[in-house]
Order: sequence, then C-alpha cells, then structure tokens
Amino acid sequence: MHKPNINSDFLLGICGLVAGCLILFVWVPLDVETGLIEKVRSRIVIGDSLAPSLAALALIVAGLMLMIQSFRTRGSVELSWHSLKYVGLILAILGLSMAVMRWVGPIGAHVGNADYRSLRDTVPWKYIGYFLGGSTMVFGLISMIEGRLRWRILIISVLAVIALMLVYDLPFENLLLPPNGDV
Repeated sequence: MHKPNINSDFLLGICGLVAGCLILFVWVPLDVETGLIEKVRSRIVIGDSLAPSLAALALIVAGLMLMIQSFRTRGSVELSWHSLKYVGLILAILGLSMAVMRWVGPIGAHVGNADYRSLRDTVPWKYIGYFLGGSTMVFGLISMIEGRLRWRILIISVLAVIALMLVYDLPFENLLLPPNGDV
C-alpha cells in the first residue's frame, strides 16, 4: 500500500496559519473589548487587542512562510516517541512557567496578608509574576534545547525578561504586564 508523502513543514505551516486566524478573527473579537489603539481623554493609548493581534499576525506570517518553504523540500511526517517527548517537555515548561507567572504574585500577597488586586500595579508586585514566570520559561526552553543547565543560560534568561519588561512596561503607563490584567 502506498504511503502518502506529506511534508511536515507544510502541515506545521497550516497549523500556524489556522491558529493565527482563529486568534485574530475569533478569540480577539469575542474576548477583547477594546481595539488596537484607543483614544482616551485626547490621549492615544494601546488597546487590549494590540498584543494578541500582533502575535496572531506573526503566527500567520510564520505559517505562510513554512508552507511556501515546504515546496522546496520533500519529506514525510513520522511521529516518533522522541518527538512526542520533546513536545511534551515543551508543554510542561510552558505550563509550569504560566502557572508561576499567574500564581506567584497572589500567593505572595496572601502570605503577607495583602490584597493582590490592589497591589498588582505597584512595585514589586507588577513585576514578580512576569519576571519569575518569564525567566522560568526562557531558562527552561533554552536548557531543553541545549540539553544542559548552565549559569549562562540563567543570566541570559533574566536579562531577556528584564529587557521585555523595559520595552513593554516603561513606555506605557496604563499597561499591566501579564498576568496582572487578568487577576
């Protein structure tokens, strides 16, 4: 029996394209109340839908690029145990990082008998979850890819997250770093 020759890059590109379109055309319009850019009291501020819309567009472009590139290469999809373990480890790292990002602030405030919702836009509370969860994510993913734990990776992770915090938090006074807007 003839086995169809399906290029894995093409399938991955389709997944990226579909996921990006679902985010951009279904999730963002149904879940986010503000637009890309809002005018508030004659001041222009970024809307809640800007970041997920840009991420969705990046996913769509990456998916299209993979699909186009797939026509230059030929290959077949083989799902191996090693591939499943690799994807499982990525999902575990992402899940742990998101849990740390989401819960470290509220748990810390609870231990200190404070109301996290009233603290979430004050230093250090507005940074703690994003910093620890983001550093965990970057450190975990780089360590997994390199196959070892190194101090250099930890330093790179911390610096990368600090750079992201500076880029996203300093220019916008009304922006709450994740997950503070949802808590």
